[in-house]
Amino acid sequence: MNKVIEVEHLTKEYKKQKAVNNLSFTVQEGEILGLLGPNGSGKSTTINCILSLLKFQKGKIKIFGKEMTPSAYDIKKDIGVVFQEVAVFEELTVYENIDYFCGLYIKDRKKREQFILEAIDLVGLEHYQKFYPKQLSGGLLRRLNIACGIAHKPKLIFFDEPTVAVDPQSRNNILSGIETLRKNGATIIYTTHYMEEVEILCDRVMILDKGEMIASGTIAELKKLTNIEEKVTVEIANLKEKEQKKLKEFPNVMDVTYQNGLLIISYKKGQNNLLTLMDYLKENQINYQKIYSERPTLNDVFLELTGKELRD
Repeated sequence: MNKVIEVEHLTKEYKKQKAVNNLSFTVQEGEILGLLGPNGSGKSTTINCILSLLKFQKGKIKIFGKEMTPSAYDIKKDIGVVFQEVAVFEELTVYENIDYFCGLYIKDRKKREQFILEAIDLVGLEHYQKFYPKQLSGGLLRRLNIACGIAHKPKLIFFDEPTVAVDPQSRNNILSGIETLRKNGATIIYTTHYMEEVEILCDRVMILDKGEMIASGTIAELKKLTNIEEKVTVEIANLKEKEQKKLKEFPNVMDVTYQNGLLIISYKKGQNNLLTLMDYLKENQINYQKIYSERPTLNDVFLELTGKELRD
């Protein structure tokens, strides 16, 4: 496959503090790459450097095999960007907004009209073409934002938190639309804090922290990096602290958390952990509503690699 993005030894500093430190990676044609990281990890800085919106001290960036520069308009016409902040014109209708942004790249009127209607269909705005942004719900507004960013049929698309604060129906529509874009040949960089979306969409994931790549690979490959082998979740009302301490002393237990009536035990290895726990609860007359076991999730991997402390 062809390399759509090539980043070599990218370094971006702010007052001698490295926001991105010697970062190198590639993105293949037709791939959806999930770019993850805590707040301040360097995700936005990396994307802005790739788009030549920021100057950087060291490194080299190529897109479609050509060096990316602020004036590389032949490259930029094939790039679509959907930022987290909605950026549309309040005085224009849905159709007029998409027409404006598409018109920046597509001058042929008939071709542009076709592209606009296809974008409207992709995001499910057929019945809202004459609406103004202030008349749209949050989910519809985000779908309009996406249509404006992809109507010119870019080969490379950046999505930054496209499903933040939207209703479930709009979220499903957006995720389905992104899958369709990939099927139609687009290469996609996807950033989000919703790990389940990454597991659904992404072929490969890259995790950044403090400006450096700390992990990269498929979902299955990343899950192998965690020390957690099994998680058991139990619904228990009013579990005493002394019982929590006893559970922490069980063989193979890595971590025990209890909050809002939900007990979560992480095991690093072993067999029959669930049966052993159930026997213990029964013997000690601890009543529970539900109990189930699961394999580690991408969220478990993310927290283990980046830490559980809050970030600014």
